[in-house]
Amino acid sequence: MSSPSTAPPAPNNLKRIVAASLIGTTIEWYDFFLYGSAAALVFNKLFFPDSDPLVGTLLSFLTYAVGFAARPIGALVFGHYGDRLGRKKLLVLSLLMMGGATFAIGLLPTHATIGSAAPVLLTVLRLVQGFALGGEWGGAVLLVSEHGDARRRGFWASWPQTGAPAGQLLATGVLSLLTAVLSDAAFGAWGWRIPFLLSGVLVIVGLWIRLSVDESPVFKEALQRAEARKADAPAERMPLVAVLRHHWRDVLVAMGARMAENISYYVITAFILVYATTSAGVSKQTALNAVLIASALHFAVIPAWGALSDRVGRRPVYLIGAVGVGLWMFPFFSLIDTGGFGALLLAVTVGLVMHGAMYAPQAAFFSEMFATRMRYSGASIGAQFASVAAGAPAPLIATALLSDYGSSTPIALYAIAASLLTVVAVAVAKETRHRDLADVSAADGPGAPPVRTGTAEEARTR
Repeated sequence: MSSPSTAPPAPNNLKRIVAASLIGTTIEWYDFFLYGSAAALVFNKLFFPDSDPLVGTLLSFLTYAVGFAARPIGALVFGHYGDRLGRKKLLVLSLLMMGGATFAIGLLPTHATIGSAAPVLLTVLRLVQGFALGGEWGGAVLLVSEHGDARRRGFWASWPQTGAPAGQLLATGVLSLLTAVLSDAAFGAWGWRIPFLLSGVLVIVGLWIRLSVDESPVFKEALQRAEARKADAPAERMPLVAVLRHHWRDVLVAMGARMAENISYYVITAFILVYATTSAGVSKQTALNAVLIASALHFAVIPAWGALSDRVGRRPVYLIGAVGVGLWMFPFFSLIDTGGFGALLLAVTVGLVMHGAMYAPQAAFFSEMFATRMRYSGASIGAQFASVAAGAPAPLIATALLSDYGSSTPIALYAIAASLLTVVAVAVAKETRHRDLADVSAADGPGAPPVRTGTAEEARTR
């Protein structure tokens, strides 16, 4: 007989949990990506007007990268309390922090109004965004992974991952609409504020849905066991300490696995707005439209890749994406250089489809690496610490390489190097598809050595 935590939940309940995670992550990624698009399009003029245009873009992307620097701190704080208090409470807090910071950016005075204080305030709000997002991802994917049917965990856990392209789609769509109906002068004067202020409405919707779901049953069961052991066992170690003691190899694998996924995504969706408009002579509207359409296809393929990982394993699907992105980099820039919309769309679409092969199984893959009472911390640390070295500097490095060499070749080589690193990390990892999250948690917790399991059936018959 399956334990209560391993039995498949009621379909309607699972769908509600998936919807709550998806909508929440969509809103948070909308906020985060909106900043990236605005950094590429207008922030260089609004907050760094005294700089050369390309230097201004570099400074704008530098404030963009600051958000990534705060993500590991968010991972540590949210992971610690998420493993102690539960996933749901921390997810509500992360949504409030992200939405509040984004709304405040929409009200922020520019350099023309308050001088150098404007970019300082912008940077502070970007730090809050990064801190919130550092705690959001781990909680959202764990809430689904720990509720879901183990046989289809890759599929169900991939749905919160679609929040990234959905957020990109929403952010790019709003910006594309505004740039289409407003003149450049109007968009630069006040139009850019509208998408940021819209976040306030989205957060209210997200909170209403997120507050309606239950806490993870796997976490509640593990918490009850920990409480029962307190009288006869020494105090639990902090989740962070337990992760670094028992799961440090898994943390390193997760960080390596994220390098190609993170770098390729921000080159394809954020840096492209700089490269296509400055080097290929493509208009802002055309570049935004290409990212918009490709993001819709990216959204569609992620659940398909997740379902495939349930059939063939997390590692094979992940490796398809890492190798595919590396092989696509030179054709990617060659197509953009043609200046045609069709070629630009093909470049972005294929790149994001390959990215999806890494991003889709990532949620289940990372969740299955760690024990329940340290899972939020472990998954978040592995994912977010990598973002500092990968996604944070990616647009900045790409823009600097373009400025120094005037060519896409070094940028392509940079992305290919990241792909090679990810291939090595995933190749040395163990396949996790058959691990039972509840069975791992039964004998595991901060301070106890982790129990590695095979399939759920093997665990029940041991």
